[in-house]
Amino acid sequence: MNVTMNNPNTTAPIWFVILAIVLTVWNLIGVMLFLQQMAMTAEQIAALPEKRQLLLQNIPFWVNIAFGFAVFAGTLGCIALALKKSIALAFLLISLVGVIVQMFHAFVLTQSYELYGPGGALLPLMVIVIALFLVWLTVNAKLKGWIN
Repeated sequence: MNVTMNNPNTTAPIWFVILAIVLTVWNLIGVMLFLQQMAMTAEQIAALPEKRQLLLQNIPFWVNIAFGFAVFAGTLGCIALALKKSIALAFLLISLVGVIVQMFHAFVLTQSYELYGPGGALLPLMVIVIALFLVWLTVNAKLKGWIN
């Protein structure tokens, strides 16, 4: 059967909706981390190791904005994906741009990997891969007529 976006009766498989819900939870964890970081007091930052303190104290405002866009747009995009709405793509593209900007700062401008070591690159790489995967999944779902 040839499925295209011209067939309005095409339904998304159940795994697609389940995956979108799981990835919504993933993004909600990102929202919690963002809110936690934004709410850190000077005392809480002072309790951290010195190198970590320097990284947190020197994060430019634009990086925090990128972080916020990444997690909030990612969450909205995944919710839209679970609801099979095509607006998901716009949100997930905004999220991907936020992720790229944030990771550019972390790994190119500040070289945070020196603080965290090779293992510290695993989570940020996962974030990038998942953001890319979400855009890919959404484009393919749109082509298959799973979202409208």
